[in-house]
Amino acid sequence: MIRSPLMTVMVAAVRKAGRSLVRDFGEVENLQVSLKGPANFVSNADRKAERILHEELSKARPNFGFIMEESGEREGSDESHRWIVDPLDGTTNFLHGIPLFCISVALVRDGVPVAGVIFNPVTDEMFIAEKGAGAFMNDRRIRVAARSALADSVICCGLPHMGRGDLAGFGREYAALAPRVAGLRRTGTAALDLAWVAAGRFDGFWERNLSSWDMAAGIILVREAGGYVSDLADGDKMLAKGEIIAGNEGIRRDLLNVLRKA
Repeated sequence: MIRSPLMTVMVAAVRKAGRSLVRDFGEVENLQVSLKGPANFVSNADRKAERILHEELSKARPNFGFIMEESGEREGSDESHRWIVDPLDGTTNFLHGIPLFCISVALVRDGVPVAGVIFNPVTDEMFIAEKGAGAFMNDRRIRVAARSALADSVICCGLPHMGRGDLAGFGREYAALAPRVAGLRRTGTAALDLAWVAAGRFDGFWERNLSSWDMAAGIILVREAGGYVSDLADGDKMLAKGEIIAGNEGIRRDLLNVLRKA
C-alpha cells in the first residue's frame, strides 16, 4: 500500500464517508416500500457523505480548492491543487439496493490527476493510486489485464438512458463491437468501472457524457496500473470533454478503432 501523508489523508476521509453511506444503504430496503420512496433519503445520504469528505480534506489541506458533485466549485488559495469529489457514484444502484456504488476522490495538480481513491464501502474494496507509486486494491498491487485480443476481452461501457446520451449512436457502436468481444457489461458506476479496469477485471471501458468527478480518480488509477486512457479522439482532454476510453495499450487502441468506424 502507499503510505504517503497525502494518501493517509485521502483514505481516512473516504473511510469516514463510507461508514456513513453504509449506514444509510442499510435503510434503503425499508424505504423501497414507503409511499414517498427512497429518493429524498438517498440525496440526503449523498450530501452528508460530501460534507464529511469536504470537512476531512479541508482540515488536512486547507489551501486546496474543491470541485464537488453536489456543492460545485470552491476556490482555494492554492491555485494549482484541487480535490475532485464524488460522494456517491452509482446513485441509481444505491437507490435500488444494488451494492455497486463508490466514493471517488482525486487530487489534481494544474488540471492533471496525481492521486486518487475509489472505495466501495459495501465490499470494503479500496482502490488507490498516487503518481509514480503504483496502484493498489487494499494491500495488493494491481495491474491492467494483459489480454491482447478483443475477442478474449470483456469490455465495460456506459449506456444512454432517459434524457441523456445518443441512443442511436450507441446502437451503431454496439452493433460494431458486440460481435468482436467476449462480452459487454454495464454496471452503473463509471468510477468503479475504471477501478476495475485498473484491477484487470474489465479489459476496457468507454463512456461519454461524464463529469470530472466520474473520471479523475479512475484516470490516475488506470495509468498507475500500467494502462492507457484518452478521450475518444485519442487525445488527453478527458476531463474537458467528459468522455473516456481506457485499457491496456493494445485493447484501448483496437477498441477506439472499432468505435471510430461505427
